[in-house]
Amino acid sequence: VQLVESGGGLVQPGGSLRLSCGASGIIFSRYVMGWYRQDPGKQRELVATITSRGSTNYVDSVKGRFTISRDNAKNTVYLQMNSLKPEDTAVYYCNAKYGADWWGQGTQVTVSS
Repeated sequence: VQLVESGGGLVQPGGSLRLSCGASGIIFSRYVMGWYRQDPGKQRELVATITSRGSTNYVDSVKGRFTISRDNAKNTVYLQMNSLKPEDTAVYYCNAKYGADWWGQGTQVTVSS
């Protein structure tokens, strides 16, 4: 199983980024896919999840700014991040859950002027 994130980087406050996570080795359509983030010294926190049927869930701090989506034909989950704030700075991890949990290696998002 492999989850590969991309799309992180440095962006100014108020800017946008789109993260992607490509999955291989799993029947992607069956999995609940999620994005988590972690700052050094802090616990990893849930950002957003999307079920196999497309139902979504977000942490309160990103509601209205972030959108999670998936393309089952491409085995890919996305996180569109708008109106980014410095407190969104973290390493963002892709997660696949269907009984077991699988994680990507993470991609750094830095929001700074």
